[in-house]
Amino acid sequence: MKIKYFKYFIVLINLSVFVWSCDNSTTEPNPQPVVLVKATLVHEYTKEQLLTALGSQASDYALFIRGGVKQYKIVYKTKNTDGTEIQASGALVIPNIPNQTDPLPLASYQHGTIFSDTEAPSYFNAEGEGTLASVLATLGYIVSAPDYIGYGSTNNLPHTYEHREGLANASLDMLRAAKEFIQQEKINWNNKVFLGGYSEGGYATLALQKKIEEEASGEFNLRASSCGAGAYNKTLSFKTIGSIGSSGNATHNASYIWVILTYDRIYKLNRDLTSYFKEPYASQIQKDKQNVRISGSFNTIISDALKQSIVNDSDTALANAVKDNDIFDWKPKTPTLLTHGTADTYVPSFNTQTAYDAMVKRGATNVKLNLITNGDHGSSIDDYLLSTLTFFATNQ
Repeated sequence: MKIKYFKYFIVLINLSVFVWSCDNSTTEPNPQPVVLVKATLVHEYTKEQLLTALGSQASDYALFIRGGVKQYKIVYKTKNTDGTEIQASGALVIPNIPNQTDPLPLASYQHGTIFSDTEAPSYFNAEGEGTLASVLATLGYIVSAPDYIGYGSTNNLPHTYEHREGLANASLDMLRAAKEFIQQEKINWNNKVFLGGYSEGGYATLALQKKIEEEASGEFNLRASSCGAGAYNKTLSFKTIGSIGSSGNATHNASYIWVILTYDRIYKLNRDLTSYFKEPYASQIQKDKQNVRISGSFNTIISDALKQSIVNDSDTALANAVKDNDIFDWKPKTPTLLTHGTADTYVPSFNTQTAYDAMVKRGATNVKLNLITNGDHGSSIDDYLLSTLTFFATNQ
């Protein structure tokens, strides 16, 4: 999700009236650091300096940015998918808005798919995800943005692409580290937490929400979660893209390849790539991994054996690995907004529809479905952001 898609989000924020009341705030003792390792101030910008840092994009936001920011790189302890303790990183952005005296909410922003490490939030590059976090912060949020495992301080490790537990763990521990820092520095926070993300970020957000509700509900006052265009129904996605076909977009294919490579590694399937992909594609993927760019429907890239096993459900080990990452069938406690474009050829909208249907079937009454007619993966981002703002505002 790139910064240009925040344009209409920002407009609506400034047209809306936010009353971040502290009536529901709670007072907690300052705990000793549990996961926070260090926080480094990367930049401190006034409003004018932030606009300069935005470069060519500044004109889109000059009328709307309300103040400056402090940009921190947070390093924190978490665990990799094999249980090894590692030190991951992320961005924490503290707004400095003139005449802002009310406590501010904390937003956890889970970024979408990125193929370059330098786009990760904690680098705060002009075209990266840290810029998005900074723009959001100037509008009245403390923003926590995990890099995820595989980026930032863990860029020597493979990214846990579309892996439920890997994304949720890194995001939750980043949120814990952000909370520790906020309390240590006595930052004016109202103890309310909002979650949001689109694409891989939508999947990561729903995985994080589920993990908090099931394992850490006493740690955070979750107010709302907004998930956009995530592949929550991994089983159906795998079967559909592998058997029926796909858009043929080379970048889309790279993402699907990345999922297979990630699951093969994490679930210790450790197969030769020719078991998944035809030649010459297998050799290309072996060389370039997720950075490979192969055009054509995805079902023409995978091996005949894999295609047949998808049809017959005969590859139990792979099917179980995929199923372990399904996050669509559960009952959320937090108000949840699910947004998706109906013409999305990258992440099919059945992911969101089946999630909504399953949640309602389990008795959820606080889940809202926002299907964008004829919206594709890119064009639906504006609607996602506008809907997110409204949803957050009504769940203060």
